[in-house]
Parts: sequence; C-alpha cells; structure tokens
Amino acid sequence: MNMDTAYQNAAFIPGGEGYAARWAAEAASFRAAHVPERLTYGPRTRNWVDLFRPEGAVRGLVVILHGGYWLRFGPEDFSHLAAGALAEGFAVALPAYTLAPAARIAAITAEAAQAITMLAGCLAGPIHITGHSAGGHLAARMACEGVLPAALAARIARVVPISPVSDLAPLMLTAMQSALRLDANEVAAESPVYLPRSAALDVRVWVGGAERSAFLAQAGALSTAWGAPLTVEPARHHFDVIEGLQRPSPLLTALVG
Repeated sequence: MNMDTAYQNAAFIPGGEGYAARWAAEAASFRAAHVPERLTYGPRTRNWVDLFRPEGAVRGLVVILHGGYWLRFGPEDFSHLAAGALAEGFAVALPAYTLAPAARIAAITAEAAQAITMLAGCLAGPIHITGHSAGGHLAARMACEGVLPAALAARIARVVPISPVSDLAPLMLTAMQSALRLDANEVAAESPVYLPRSAALDVRVWVGGAERSAFLAQAGALSTAWGAPLTVEPARHHFDVIEGLQRPSPLLTALVG
C-alpha cells in the first residue's frame, strides 16, 4: 500500500478540503464568546496554552492536544472543542507546541509534558487528557510510563487518544518524512504501541468507524498493546470524529464521565 495514500484523509472525505476553514471559523466564534487566558510554559515561540475557565467551581482540567501530523494547526484552530467540557464545569486547556521541522517528535512530546506540568500547578483536581490524530499520539505518550512526574501522573483521571498515530514507523514511508525526520530509534522511543503505559492510568481509545483503514489499524494496535477499551464510533470519519467534544456525547462521557 502507498503510505502517502493510506495516511491522506481530506481527499477521501466529502468536502474534506473545507474542514480547516470551518474549524477556524468555529474556533474564532467560540473564543469571541469565551475569551481564554494565554499562559506560557516555556521559552519557545509556540510554548503557550489557551486556558478556558468555567463559571463557578472547577471540577478539574481537560487538556486537548491538537492534530495536524505535528506539522500544522494550533489551539486557535480547535478552540470550539472546549465547549463540551467547559459546559460541564471543567477548565479546558489547549496547548500549542513547536511544529516540525523546527522540532522533532521527541521534542514535541517533551513540550506537551511541560505544558501539562505547568497547568497542573495552576489548577487543582483531576486531569483528563485527550488529543486527535497527532494529538492522539501525544495524549497516548502522556500515558506512557515515566513521561509525566509520578505526582502528576497520579492526578490523571483518564486519557482518551482519538484516532491516534500510535506507531510512527509507517510515516517514515510518506512524504512527511522529509519534515518529521524520523529514524528507527525515535520510532521505538516515541511510538506508544511499543511502550508500557503507566499502570494506574485509565486509557480509552476512540476512532471513527468510517476512518481510513490505517487509522482503524493504529487505534486497534494501541488498544491491543495496552489492553485499553476501544470504541469505534459508527459513521464518523477522521475529521468529524472530534465533534463529540463540543456537546454531551458518548465521546465526552468517555473523557470526563
């Protein structure tokens, strides 16, 4: 199978090319109604987080790690995904991170951990982590043994990788490799499917039933490797599978229920 085709989504989704603009517009509208706090967690240009706080008491923190194959997008493209958890009384954080090729995936993982460590010092209560696609990879990495400090890992209530890239090896055979610069050592060290998860963490893997076979396989492999429950949401493709984060839904319940 041609790996570029296997990991291409927009061309196989009706109206796929329009999703990025739609996300950006929905995100801008959400930010206009719910102005986030901008927090910094490190020295690099993209070491920042948008934090949305609910009205009243805070039940805990939800962290949403954005996708885009580690190459594109940012929190400002997905702000609207905070709506569901925010309405349920959770603070919601969307971290930015340095994009490839300016950073290797190992460095991006370290930045995600740094952002969550900073946020944990700002907010009390349980922490729920999710992410989509490349963000699903990063969410799964946060559940790997030793990535987060032990005291912080003890506060993680649940991790829900959505359509995660759990095995990086196939990406070495795509055009993205020129920017990602993966090698065998990084594949072994950064692919959650090859790594032990923190034993105490509750992990649930989520994927759309209408997704490309590569993403169904990636989600299934992580579920099998970690003994984590797998939900295949009927009729959802790679771009609309995240919409359940915006409202009461089985996906939102899986994350914070």
